[in-house]
Amino acid sequence: MHRSAPRLSRILACAAVPVMLVVAGCSSDSGDKKEPDSSESSASASASKKAEPTVEPAKFAALPDPCKSIAKKTVTSLVPSAKSKSGTAATSSDTSYRAGCSWNGLDDNGVKGSQYRWLDVGFTRFDSDQSLGSGAERARQDFDKQVAKAKVAEGAKKIAEAPVSGIGEQATKITYDLSKTKEDFKYATIVARTENVVVTLTYNGAGYAGAKTPSATDILKGAEKAAKEAVAAVAGTESDKPSGSTAPSEKATDKEDSPKSSDKDSSDGKSTNRKTSANKSSVKKTS
Repeated sequence: MHRSAPRLSRILACAAVPVMLVVAGCSSDSGDKKEPDSSESSASASASKKAEPTVEPAKFAALPDPCKSIAKKTVTSLVPSAKSKSGTAATSSDTSYRAGCSWNGLDDNGVKGSQYRWLDVGFTRFDSDQSLGSGAERARQDFDKQVAKAKVAEGAKKIAEAPVSGIGEQATKITYDLSKTKEDFKYATIVARTENVVVTLTYNGAGYAGAKTPSATDILKGAEKAAKEAVAAVAGTESDKPSGSTAPSEKATDKEDSPKSSDKDSSDGKSTNRKTSANKSSVKKTS
């Protein structure tokens, strides 16, 4: 019995060895499983980020100078006696997103009466936003809002709406009659969208003191011409200038603003000065 005791101890010790190895093996396996789980979760997170749809970037990052978006020649034609040929800029907290300009004047024809004209252009630009959508899509939504707004002018009569081709990617014309200051006005509004920018242009007129009321056709024709120029001015902002620049486009100006025209104007001025000097000298000789 005494001899069997040491033998029993050796047996128990040997039996303990495989138990420890098993425990160590389980511990090692557990560590191996954590590493692949961690990498798989990070790969899954990365894949989910890539799967998120991204909105297309907005095409235009700036707006043109609204008061230069319509050629001076056109303004003179539509508003002959404008109070300010340069236009009156609309108040805006950020002209890179919202800007406008207007011209108005009364062309007095004496006993034949007077003609009043008013022209207004407004620009609204939208950036692309991951949560709100692309700039173009946001502009489409605003386009619909501006059309709806133009159709509910207070006191408007004979309201008509129709699509217009050749002005931006989409355009709608809204025409109506409106009586105010005891005169009959003819109105035409053109709402157009070019990529992520919405252009809203309104032109109206009336005859005063017995003058004939302008025709709806002439008013609409003038509005469409000015709207085309305004949309072209927006396209002119996409150039090699740094993104976000709000500098007006040179394309938005007309021939009267070109260097050649300026040289011509200055030469005409010199010619006039020479004639004036000649007249003064002749007057001195006569006296």
